[in-house]
Amino acid sequence: MTAVDVPLGGPEPLIDPHAHFLTPHTNRGDWARYNRSRLDSGERMGVRCHVASILGSWGYTSPTYFASPRDQSVANDFMYDLVDAEGPRVRAWVAVNPNFTDHALAEIERGLARGAVGIKLAAGRRTTDFAVLDAIAQAAADHRIPVLQHIWQHRRRDWPNQDASDGVELARLAARHPTVTFLLAHIGGGGDWAHTNPAVLDTPNIVMDLSGSGIDRGMIDEALRWVGASRLLWAADLTLCTGLTKLRALAHTGASADDLADMRWRNAVRIFPPGTFDAALAAARAGLP
Repeated sequence: MTAVDVPLGGPEPLIDPHAHFLTPHTNRGDWARYNRSRLDSGERMGVRCHVASILGSWGYTSPTYFASPRDQSVANDFMYDLVDAEGPRVRAWVAVNPNFTDHALAEIERGLARGAVGIKLAAGRRTTDFAVLDAIAQAAADHRIPVLQHIWQHRRRDWPNQDASDGVELARLAARHPTVTFLLAHIGGGGDWAHTNPAVLDTPNIVMDLSGSGIDRGMIDEALRWVGASRLLWAADLTLCTGLTKLRALAHTGASADDLADMRWRNAVRIFPPGTFDAALAAARAGLP
């Protein structure tokens, strides 16, 4: 491998467990260009697999965080078709709106039959609304798949058009379902990230992803100090540019080579169903695109 061939993110494998794509059923005319740019930029960075979801119509025909059953089914179908088209470098979350519980549970079964590897929950219902969320978490436990939960870091008030949870609230749900791994989304996405670390310290089935537009100095260092590398995953969310910034910041945290490998890809292999990344990692070892 020449210097020109070395990915921007370095030669070691890289998995993005929190990615998104767009569909034609949105108000963005550049949806196809966005999808292609994510794949192309990910390849340039060295991302071997994007584990992605699509949140309904992204607000076009129903709210982003409260997608209608029809919008969410259409989006999930597009996501599964994208996996079929792109092969090992894309895997799918099945995204559901827990407010439509019967539809959500049926959608989980349908998604798993199409190859989905986990459940994506946006900010459609507070995680402490156990009457609704317990059923989703139980489905995850039954199928031994993780749940990626959208989180607002220290929610001090309600925000328009979403029913967001923070780390304290997610910890309460995770404590009720200790066999389920919950991914706490984007510590760099909104609010006081320092509040989140102690909130989840004693809930070992919560792992945190490093994505989000926030790139504060010390954010990753503090997360490492509180929960350790085994409970952190590098991720990008909507923007690979901020993901690259965090990736480069990892090298300056003092983390060991083993810890860096955990955050880059090994934790993802551990958390997702067996075999999820086998083909992608085999291609990486073989030096294939």
